[in-house]
Amino acid sequence: MTTELPSPPLLHVVLFEPEKAGNVGNVARTCSVLGAELHLIRPFGFHLHDREFRRAVMDYMEGVTLHEHASWTAFAATLSPTARVWAFTTHGTQLHTQAGFQRGDHLLFGPESRGLPVWLRDALPRLRLPQPGGGRSLNLAVAAGVAVFEAGRQIEGW
Repeated sequence: MTTELPSPPLLHVVLFEPEKAGNVGNVARTCSVLGAELHLIRPFGFHLHDREFRRAVMDYMEGVTLHEHASWTAFAATLSPTARVWAFTTHGTQLHTQAGFQRGDHLLFGPESRGLPVWLRDALPRLRLPQPGGGRSLNLAVAAGVAVFEAGRQIEGW
């Protein structure tokens, strides 16, 4: 009898120092729907037991594998040597549609008010979402949703 190894999750969504409970709750819902794992890197700008977080995530949290990490260093220590981490930033050098996502990739997003710090985003492949209308950046939950669905489309062929 052979034992089949479980396949890796479709994706890992990584939120670096998220600030808004509602955004994280909405990202968690997206993860639940798509079977992606959610990684939260401290510090957070809220508590996971906040009313706003519970309201945003509703009952979707039951379907989410949640990983909490004390710092970027603690998160990075959990990555395999072959892990692929994509940094989403307005400073991206490539559109998200050109990335060539693979099952198990990590999609990294920065805090709402400031984005990823330079030291982190410059150490990783940087992707950007098109924003032809100009103006400010997309909301974190919207940006993560667009990115995760595009990655899923590439991987699963939806």
